Amino acid sequence: MRATKSGSIESKVERLRELEARTSPAALEDYQRRFEMSWIHHDSAIEGIVYEPSELTAALSDAPVTDAALLPTYDEIRQFRAAIALVRGLAADKKLPIDQALIEKIYVTLAPDEPEAKFRKDIPLHRLYFHEIAPPDKIASKMEALFEWLQSDDTVRTMHATRIAARAHYLFLQAYPYPKHSGKVGRLLMNLMLLREGYPPAVLHATDRQRYYDALRTSPDATSAIVQEALENSLDSTLRYFQRMHGLKIET
Repeated sequence: MRATKSGSIESKVERLRELEARTSPAALEDYQRRFEMSWIHHDSAIEGIVYEPSELTAALSDAPVTDAALLPTYDEIRQFRAAIALVRGLAADKKLPIDQALIEKIYVTLAPDEPEAKFRKDIPLHRLYFHEIAPPDKIASKMEALFEWLQSDDTVRTMHATRIAARAHYLFLQAYPYPKHSGKVGRLLMNLMLLREGYPPAVLHATDRQRYYDALRTSPDATSAIVQEALENSLDSTLRYFQRMHGLKIET
């Protein structure tokens, strides 16, 4: 486990917002561009897809693609960026219900070549190496149970927002509704929920790939723990970035 600075997540978020308020819009935009490049890199690596820095830079520059062989890779990167932008926009509405329509918006942004989001009809063989997922005939009921749980007064009353987001991500990946992109959709859903509660995204590091899948195999609590760690690590690295930018002492 990587070390994190002392202090609660809430106090770190408050400090981060103070530093952001002191930062110019241009510098904030530059940081967000860097952060999203890292987000795409690490989340894709969790799926076993490793993009070279040159690929990410070129794809995110929106420059014309002169090599047709690179077009599929660039499209995947740009679609992921579009999904991140969608999630950030949706997070601005704190009353937005988490339902099937929202999930489908995220999915079709990642897969714009598909006219509609259809549940998978089989169990991908490679998934057997990671965690158990629902058989196709149970997907719809699993998704309905997820939405009902999220709307329950008991859930909102008894659980912290970060744990709700992490568990929603866990339950979504137990359903694993789509033949592709389910992992990305589940993590984007989690980060949408974190963002609308005022937290930064929790980006799971590529080096934690095995720990992440082990947690998904183990329990919701194990998954929540690794998400909480990712959130704290993200906060710590972001705080260090802005502290250096403003010539401040790095807090420990």
